[in-house]
Amino acid sequence: MTTQQVDEREARRVAEAARETRWEKPSFAKELYLGRFRLDLIHPHPAQRPEDEAATTAFLHRLRGVCDELDGAVIEREARIPDEYVKAMARAGVFGMKIPREYGGAGLTQVGYNRALMLLGGVHPSIGALVSAHQSIGVPEPVKLFGTDEQKRAFLPRCAGGAISAFLLTEPDVGSDPARLAAEAVPVDGGAAYELSGTKLWTTNGVIAELLIVMARVPEHDGGRGGVTAFVVEADSPGITVEHRNAFMGLKGIENGVTRLDRVKVPAANRVGREGEGLKIALTTLNTGRLSIPALCTAASKWCLKIAREWSAERVQWGRPVGRHAAVAHKLSYIAATAYAQEAVLDLSAHLADEGRRDIRIEAALAKLWCSETAWQVADELVQIRGGRGYETADSLRARGERAVPAEQILRDLRINRIFEGSTEIMHLLIAREAVDAHLQAAGDIVDPDVALPGKAKAAVKATGFYAKWLPQLVTGAGQLPTSYQDFGVLAPHLRYVERASRRLARSTFYGMARWQGGLERKQGFLGRVVDIGAELFAIAASCVRARMLPDSGSVQLADVFARQARLRVERLFDGLWRNTDGADEALAKAVLAGEHTWFEADVLDQSEGTGPWIAAPASGPPAENVARRAV
Repeated sequence: MTTQQVDEREARRVAEAARETRWEKPSFAKELYLGRFRLDLIHPHPAQRPEDEAATTAFLHRLRGVCDELDGAVIEREARIPDEYVKAMARAGVFGMKIPREYGGAGLTQVGYNRALMLLGGVHPSIGALVSAHQSIGVPEPVKLFGTDEQKRAFLPRCAGGAISAFLLTEPDVGSDPARLAAEAVPVDGGAAYELSGTKLWTTNGVIAELLIVMARVPEHDGGRGGVTAFVVEADSPGITVEHRNAFMGLKGIENGVTRLDRVKVPAANRVGREGEGLKIALTTLNTGRLSIPALCTAASKWCLKIAREWSAERVQWGRPVGRHAAVAHKLSYIAATAYAQEAVLDLSAHLADEGRRDIRIEAALAKLWCSETAWQVADELVQIRGGRGYETADSLRARGERAVPAEQILRDLRINRIFEGSTEIMHLLIAREAVDAHLQAAGDIVDPDVALPGKAKAAVKATGFYAKWLPQLVTGAGQLPTSYQDFGVLAPHLRYVERASRRLARSTFYGMARWQGGLERKQGFLGRVVDIGAELFAIAASCVRARMLPDSGSVQLADVFARQARLRVERLFDGLWRNTDGADEALAKAVLAGEHTWFEADVLDQSEGTGPWIAAPASGPPAENVARRAV
């Protein structure tokens, strides 16, 4: 198979075709980017139904008993989740947590599932990755959402019983640009089956999976439009070889590999959705599937807070605990406030997903982006607070008689979350695309270079009508009234700030659109800051709403301090929209890429040279040794 060679326009067309363009339900985050602070969409804070809460509580009680018997240090040391651990989780129903009860699953809500993930990730993040890859993006979710009744009956009970699944999309030369997908699915037997061929990289769970979701390109053919399509594939099918188990800086127990498919025959009945709908299925699955990342990040941040608190009270320097020194106290405050806000963002997004009355595609993406970035910073602060002991491994600490705190491990394990399921850079672009969607709908033909002048003139009339109605709404709002949101008490000023900042953000986006027009999509520094401002505002709002729901728990202080910290970050981001080094940075990068500064590298010793190409070509010839195995 050879990677598809496509130009920028074709890559954009494929990405746009996979987007869900309709907004049939309201979205708090979308409104926020448009300058409309719709507090009514998230307040009062939604809650689980009593029966769902009871089911969640009962499941977590059983799960805690299982987790208490698992030792994360064993996983870290052996770089593998022991089979008996996986079997114990299967017996507890872990692999069917979100699968409906009618198919043998636990039928947990998204809220309940997130809480279970947080508990599992507390044993070792590799367990969180195993369960998340299976349940959130593996076979259960796309089959539950898009599968036929026959597919649900065939695959969901197996998954619930412990048949681990994996999701195969990425290829050696294809990451976030699916237009270049090389894996093929050729119709055979008069359309009764397909033959899949290609190489898939970074197949999380792929080494031990029993079932696979594979994305492959169907060529255009008589009776079918072709395109990227999703298939459920039996992992032991002839022609499938797991050629390598990958190793990483963190997540030592992850079963991630390289999977080669050589004319693997798959019945047409195993196709999920229609031909060409694979990318849309993947993106829709990720709308809620992405919430697994912030769940695991939040659990890690809360653990970091516990360790930082205990250590900072125990460690004494210069006559008092280090936590009483301002330099460390500021870090403790950041960790506590940020961990609280992460849980607020996660919990609100999950409740909105369960209610089903809101479109949460932006909220889920913001939760993934913001929690993965801030969790990494929280872990870094923990290592700094712990000093040399933060850099020392847990095994080394244990060997010399001290508490085996894996601070350096949590830092390594968290790093991947800024890359998993959409890197920070890709998330910025994805969210930015949705944030400016209203502008593109109003002024799309004006900024489209392929539209002739008469079309642009017609679009200008349409855009004028949109902006004539929209722009005046951004001048004043409830955030300018001292009496607004009074029922939030000391948190009311923060909500007034969010309302004002939301309108300011919308105006800034419009100014950017007016200034750069079609070139706005290339202003990734500007768009990234727009997205980050919205993420911070969403986190402030979520924190305040959560604190309003839990006023006697100490939440008000946590939310207040978080909002104060976040507002300072927002102001810096607003300033950075127009005062930055983006132009100079891009010019320097261009010079670096052109080799103009290789003189600066002349004294560097690079021991990676000569070890292989940057991107390996797909394997040819006989398959390598199959390293696949089964844990259940």
